[in-house]
Amino acid sequence: MTALQQKFDEGRRRLLMDRSVPGRVGATLPPLDVPEQDLPPDSLLRTELALPEVSEGELVRYFSQISQSNFSIDHNFYPLGSCTMKYNPKINDEIASIPGLAAIHPLQPESTVQGALKLMYELQGYLAAITGMPGVSLAPMAGADGELAGMLMTRAYHLERGEPNRKNVLIPDSAHGTNPASAAMAGFDVVTLPSDANGDTDLEALRASVSEDLAGLMITLPSTLGLFDANIVEVCRIVRDAGGIVYGDGANLNALLGRVKLGDLAFDVIHSNLHKTFTQPHGGGGPGAGPVISGPRLRQYMPSPVVTRETDADGTETYSLSSPEKTIGRMGAFHGNFGALVRAYAYISTLGNAGIAQISDDAVVNANYILSGLKGYYDLPYDRTCMHEVVFSARNLKRAYGVSALDVAKRLIDYGIHPPTMYFPLIVEEALMIEPTETESKETLDYFIEVMRTIAQEAAENPELLHDAPHDTLNSRVDEARAARQPDLRWRPAP
Repeated sequence: MTALQQKFDEGRRRLLMDRSVPGRVGATLPPLDVPEQDLPPDSLLRTELALPEVSEGELVRYFSQISQSNFSIDHNFYPLGSCTMKYNPKINDEIASIPGLAAIHPLQPESTVQGALKLMYELQGYLAAITGMPGVSLAPMAGADGELAGMLMTRAYHLERGEPNRKNVLIPDSAHGTNPASAAMAGFDVVTLPSDANGDTDLEALRASVSEDLAGLMITLPSTLGLFDANIVEVCRIVRDAGGIVYGDGANLNALLGRVKLGDLAFDVIHSNLHKTFTQPHGGGGPGAGPVISGPRLRQYMPSPVVTRETDADGTETYSLSSPEKTIGRMGAFHGNFGALVRAYAYISTLGNAGIAQISDDAVVNANYILSGLKGYYDLPYDRTCMHEVVFSARNLKRAYGVSALDVAKRLIDYGIHPPTMYFPLIVEEALMIEPTETESKETLDYFIEVMRTIAQEAAENPELLHDAPHDTLNSRVDEARAARQPDLRWRPAP
């Protein structure tokens, strides 16, 4: 890098306060058009407030530059396993911004928002048809909120039956990490089930864990190993025969759409991450939507509100918010993240039955294409057909060359690809969980496979290249242990 290039690069890194020059103004305020008010007491006022002084042009340039430094699915491939970081059609954002949907208020009279309520009612119907389960509540705000709702419904079910002793929730070791937390928050005791040699639920361990204290099972299908549990029908039978509830983590639903209905497999309750499966800008903490979907045993316990429909004698339809008979109550204010619900409704309506099935076809084909392309370059802990994601291991590189999964992930950044999920699931050493999603083209997958093969070759020929990666980003590799223990969370002026 030349001195001029280095100077340009340093200029891009400068924070807004560092660009401040006294006297520069980025905005002009209009004349005051309301009565001037007295200031609060002096004890509440600051005598000095360091604010940046920059021109409007500098301000725009600064925010434009830092926006380009953030990686997003609109920039390049984002194979973050179990998080379904896929392209979301922009028309769904446009529909969600229609004033009649974006500018309404949850406290408006129901008579003034019949269109919005109808949308929610029909979305409930879509989700019921897709999953094969009749009860749907759109109230939970995100996937973990849906998990908690399902566990609270399970608790209400057992308590009403006079079985408070049912406190144990079985959770496979390949489940999402939020599952044990959700069960514990609902007051249950978590019992971990091991996976067998094929990555499925160990049936012998399951049978040994069943007792009169069994409340239920929380299982992710497909699992975080990217595998469809070949034992799932028997798993559900064992749990239900013992009086337990079968809870399904539906975060990986894009592998099953149009092909498998969890209700047909005897699941009692699931949640669906609409922001992952049915289009919603994902990342940065939200917003999400995690509707809880239930079978007959738990339907009356669903969180409120749900949308119901009445038809008058003249055929007029009226939509209302109501509460299930034995509801566990609200999971949050109002009725969920409405904008996310609109996007999901638009997505499902656009695709229809054939398009919904195409999602799972493409997701599974893409993941198995990557499996085939990288097999032999990275360890494959479970050498079998995967679903929407594939889990590799970098342990072969670590043992031979001292190159870890973290090193591989950091080197991917130099090639313009976001790292996949690392070190999860925990039962796979040096795990790399890769989810290409259904929206990526063959050309993108071919490039990713070529890059991953190149990185494996670099590990053998020049491991230090990977240890020091990334090389081409504004920020190089940080000391992650120190960053976790001594985070620098605020700007300080230069001395």
